[in-house]
Amino acid sequence: MSDIIQLLPDSVANQIAAGEVIQRPASVAKELVENAIDAGASHIKINLKDAGRTLIQVSDNGCGMSDTDARMAFERHATSKIKAANDLFAIRTMGFRGEALASIAAIADVELHTKQHDQEIGTMIHISGSNLLKQEATSCANGTNFLVKNLFFNVPARRKFLKSNAAELKHIINEVQRVALANPDIAFSLIHNQQTVYELGLDNIRKRIVALFGKNSTQNLIPVNTDTSLVKITGYIGQPKHARKTFGEQFFFVNKRFMRHPFFHRAVMQAYEKILPPDSIPSYFLFFEVKPENIDINIHPTKTEIKFENESAIWQMIKATVRESLGKHNVIPSIDFDQAGSLDIPVASRNTGNIRPPQIKIDPTYNPFETEKKQSGGSSNPSSPKDQSQTQHWEKLYQDFEKADPADELPISQPDETSGEIRHEDTFSGKTFIQFKNKYILTPVKSGLMVIDQKRAHERILFETFMAVIESQETVSQQQLFPHTFDLNAADAELLRSVLDDLKALGFDIRDFGNNSFIINGTPGILDNSSPLSVIESLLEDIKSSASDLKEKAREKVAASLARASAISYGSSLKQEEINQLIDQLFACATPNFSPTGKQVLTIVPIEHFEKLLK
Repeated sequence: MSDIIQLLPDSVANQIAAGEVIQRPASVAKELVENAIDAGASHIKINLKDAGRTLIQVSDNGCGMSDTDARMAFERHATSKIKAANDLFAIRTMGFRGEALASIAAIADVELHTKQHDQEIGTMIHISGSNLLKQEATSCANGTNFLVKNLFFNVPARRKFLKSNAAELKHIINEVQRVALANPDIAFSLIHNQQTVYELGLDNIRKRIVALFGKNSTQNLIPVNTDTSLVKITGYIGQPKHARKTFGEQFFFVNKRFMRHPFFHRAVMQAYEKILPPDSIPSYFLFFEVKPENIDINIHPTKTEIKFENESAIWQMIKATVRESLGKHNVIPSIDFDQAGSLDIPVASRNTGNIRPPQIKIDPTYNPFETEKKQSGGSSNPSSPKDQSQTQHWEKLYQDFEKADPADELPISQPDETSGEIRHEDTFSGKTFIQFKNKYILTPVKSGLMVIDQKRAHERILFETFMAVIESQETVSQQQLFPHTFDLNAADAELLRSVLDDLKALGFDIRDFGNNSFIINGTPGILDNSSPLSVIESLLEDIKSSASDLKEKAREKVAASLARASAISYGSSLKQEEINQLIDQLFACATPNFSPTGKQVLTIVPIEHFEKLLK
């Protein structure tokens, strides 16, 4: 039998490695930007076309490479950061694995122009699909300039599974945000399709956060600073009132490297315990400085998960540090012992005589079980005339208490034994509806008690209304008396631009002012909301948390997200007329039983269930 094990060709091995290192255009941008940082660059420029599908260009003013280093950089496991195995435990640089450029060159067309500062002539290298096409001397600027064209051109299956340009650009923006936050002493430029997304100068951490996430975050930041022998923690945390429903502004950095750490995230959340709105996540930008030998950053292919030697101790420090910062800025109740001297505490004097303890009057003859005696008017301690006048004519409080007619037990809806759904068979006219806990609407039916989720019911009503507007193409926009102007961070701005046409079809009149600024001139006439800005913010949060892409059935997904963002929230008290209108509109819908996301809107608790509970 012949041998069957053989070595893979370099081109195939590089493509396999690329599957691990290069997952999308954002992976290429991340690797090239990190190499530029390691080269000592003070300005890095990222230029994109079609969200990186057509072109990813990263240029820097770093140290550059010699002609030999430029060629060696594209070999597998070639790196300038590690010479021995022990170096893995003292890493302070970013790209150290030595597979990034080889992987990129295996699935793209790559051009490299590089020149060292003390040289007059630079080097140009052209590699496509791991094949070296050209290497020659050239005249170029100091530093390095990478041009990555036609990503995944020779792996069509990978290219086909890339998401929309808006989604891929969002991933690139997220990678740039992580690198820019960790390096405020480096200027960054991000350009997409000849439009500037970011133009970041040399800043401190606070200014860099504001530049990346908008001016609204200026008043939201609370400084954090703790220095111990184990770890140094600095950065900023957000105020609880500005917490959001989804992730997006939560960042951990260790030695200027971004990391994900669910264990440390729980420490931050516990520090915010009982002061956060329900289901909200605070923003935080925390930077850790740890000795490199006390962490392991090579446990994950993308190096975003890091193992700490003393995680439990650091967890406690994070919680205590965040709590301390919240207390210093009066976000949580705290006792200021320095002000104790200002309290007016009476001090007993020697000349005041004997101090008597307070006396408590007790009626030893009181018997709470002598109800008959009290009803007949007899008592061992009769009440005063004033007390008697307050208890007279108490029967008037309960007049008309039982005059309300019981609800007609019409068979409004019955469970369908075949489909499990609830059918609307009769009207609700004359029925009594009760709002319970400002969350549910209760009403008796023939078979038991119907329970309706008010928020999901409103979502279903709005969704079908929005879809009817889209299908009829008769949008009615209600112009705002005072237009709302607002700013977004770059990622949210790109997301909003991707759905502007769909929002216009629903009746929104939103204009893009540039520089991530927008103005709301009009809202759908069917939308009764005094704060259209909160609707847009909720819409963006909902789209970001959605796992699906917006390319297919975009308007239907936007209508569903807008319905969830615009629906009445839990905790809203409704008048009886509003409840009646909500129920009438719900059962006029084509699918009243389920919300746009497929969650159950209403159910019937059978009367047998109550009888079992009361046995």
